[in-house]
Parts: sequence; C-alpha cells; structure tokens
Amino acid sequence: MSIHEVFMPALSSTMTEGKIVSWVKSPGDKVEKGETVVVVESDKADMDVETFYEGFLAHIIVEAGETAPVGSAIAFIAETEAEIEQAKSLANSGGVAASATSSPEPITAGTASSATPALASQNGSNHKEGRLVASPRARKLAKELKVDLTTLEGSGPHGRIVAEDVEALSNQGKQPATAPVAPAAAVPISAPVAPPPPRTLAPTPVVAAVPGQIVPLSTFQNAVVRNMVATISVPVFRVGYTITTDGLDKLYKQIKSKGVTMTALLAKAVAVTLQKHPLLNASYSEQGIVYHSDINISVAVAMDDGGLITPVLQNADAVDIYSLSRTWKSLVERARAKQLQPQEYNSGTFTLSNLGMFGVDRFDAILPPGQGSILAIGASRPQVVATPDGLFSVRQQMQVNITSDHRIIYGAHAAAFLQDLAKLIETNPQSLTM
Repeated sequence: MSIHEVFMPALSSTMTEGKIVSWVKSPGDKVEKGETVVVVESDKADMDVETFYEGFLAHIIVEAGETAPVGSAIAFIAETEAEIEQAKSLANSGGVAASATSSPEPITAGTASSATPALASQNGSNHKEGRLVASPRARKLAKELKVDLTTLEGSGPHGRIVAEDVEALSNQGKQPATAPVAPAAAVPISAPVAPPPPRTLAPTPVVAAVPGQIVPLSTFQNAVVRNMVATISVPVFRVGYTITTDGLDKLYKQIKSKGVTMTALLAKAVAVTLQKHPLLNASYSEQGIVYHSDINISVAVAMDDGGLITPVLQNADAVDIYSLSRTWKSLVERARAKQLQPQEYNSGTFTLSNLGMFGVDRFDAILPPGQGSILAIGASRPQVVATPDGLFSVRQQMQVNITSDHRIIYGAHAAAFLQDLAKLIETNPQSLTM
C-alpha cells in the first residue's frame, strides 16, 4: 500500500503556519506529478502548491479557509483508487500514512510554484539540472496559446518558466518553430514582462468590523505582528530633515505622461544616494556589519485585507527610471493579488514608507527586521521660507524622518545621508532620468 501525506510546506523563511485558500483538486480526483493540488496563503502571498506524487487525492484533512502549522499533514494521496478508502480510514482513525507506505523515504508534499529550488528539494522535488521547470499556470497558458516551452528562458527563481514569460512571447507574435530546441539555444525574452492573468480564486474577504465583535487577524496581519514585535529589541534612533521639492515636482510633471511614478522617483533618489553611503544600506548580524552588494529598495504597501507588504525594487540605483516605474506598477498589482514571488518581497536592503498621499506631514516608521534603515516620507506642501537675500518665498517642502539601527549606524551617518539626499532632490533631480 502506498499512501502519502501532503504536508503544509514552508513557503517563506518567516512562515510558521499556512492557510488553505482553495483546493484545486477534489477528493477522488486523479493527480499528476508536478500538478497543482492546493493554493496556500503564506504570510506574504498566495502560492500554488504542487505534488510530486502521482495518484488520487484520497482525503482532505484541512479544508479551505482553515489553517495548519508548517509540516503538518493537510491531505492524503493514494497511488491507486483501491487505496482511497484505506486512506480515509487512516484519517478517521488518526493513523499516520507514513507507517503504511511501502517506501522508506520521507513522504512530502509539493512546493509552491514560486519557491526556491532549495525549498523544493526539502519538499520532495525531483528537479534536476537541465529539466524543463515551469509553473502549472505557465504550462496551461502555453497549451492554450500554443507556445513551445522549450524555446523560453524562465524569469522565475532559478530559471523557472512562469505565466508572464509565456504571455510575453505570445504578445510579441514571434513564436519560434514548434520543433524542440535544446536549452542552450534558448533566446532570452527582452520584452517587458506582462502582468500575470488575474487569479480566478475569490479574494480574501474583508471582514466588516461590528462594535463589540472580535475579528481574528489575517495571516498577513499576524506576520506583521511577528515582525513588529521582533524589532522591539533593536536600539534605534531617528533623524528628521526638510527637503525642498520644487525641482522634483517639476520633473515629475514633465515625465508623468511617460508612466513615471513619484514612488519610483523617490526610490531612485534614495538608491543613488545610498551609493555614497553604503553603511545606510547595511544591516546588523552577530558576526558584524553586513554590507549588501545590491541596493534593493523596499516600499511599504497596504493590503486591502489589512495586511502590509513591502515589494522590492531591486538594483534601483542601476535601473532607469522608466523601467523602474513599470516594475513598480507590476509589483503593486501582483502584491494586492497576492502573486509576488519570495525574492520580490524579502530581498530589500532599505525601506521607504510614504504616507504623503494621505496628507500626513511627518511620522516615524518602525525599522523592519534584517535592515539597517527605513525612511518615512511626508506630504510635500507649500511653505513660506526666508531666502538668503532676506526676502520671503513660497517653496514646496516635505518632511522626511529616518529610523536607523543604532548598533551600526550613528547620528552623523544618517544626517550625512539625508543631507546628500536633499542636495540631489533640490539641485539635480534631472540626473534621476539619466
């Protein structure tokens, strides 16, 4: 008898439990190796979870909407139809499928479509170098659009082909011949990555608060709670600065029609300034100061269900402002659809939190775990200021406050960074477009 347990996978380094969003397969359904069987909500995103066993989904232990700790069994897969009833009996009796399997190897579940190969190997993946690796959604889309997956180079983790890759090639209208092509001959897709098709699953409902009622925290909100509690032990300090934004505002009006966002402009300005101040882009570890090789700017985004996520603009100092803006729009769309891949929200080295669009003048931000600094940005407002010649003038100004880890960053370091950031924004904002 070969009955396998499907375990709740660890889809991120901070995940301790997962919530079942939807079962793609129903009890009794045939499942193929590498096929998506369930969608799990981690502390950051919704992810397709694949199985690396072939057989039948015999019994569901954790129903949609319920949560389970990482590593706990959420379903049984039987290799034959005859074993389905035996799997149900095991579930009803509280037995462990592992004791009934004919295989001595660990019984594991599939991994999320956007998880890393390291995680996949822990979850029973049979991934091998040179093997075509594509998400279930990409395979389905490729079949519908008649796209040959062997001609693609994946943009996902470690070359995994995702739905965006298939759409990008289809939109180009340059589908190569359908004859198989060796992986070494694959041609990278240079067109902008198209946003993924909207998930057909229903979004997480926002529970309306009723006076006197206790509303449980969502998975996202619980993740925020854990992260915020973790920052209490970090000694921080805060430094504020006033920046005149007339030049930046003028530049924004000039290039806004080209798709540039103010968020991208601010992220670019911060990233360029961090080139001169690598300590502000560093983080603390017990071994010493970690100087990161890349400047990846996280930007806080509020979720519709009350959670908070920080999509990352990777290498923001090196990417042109137009590409950066397109990337940001895509990140926000996929963040709110819970479709971000792990490296798109956990690779940040410096964070921006902007409440200026709400009319907030100034505020203090809480330092994210694993980073050295976070910059809080307030609204840009007209202010009466004295000029060097003794006259008065009206200038657009915004208040920024930086929160830094005092174990590695001191007041003079933060002040020098803010001074250079202000100089860039006030005197040379045009350089952000170069």
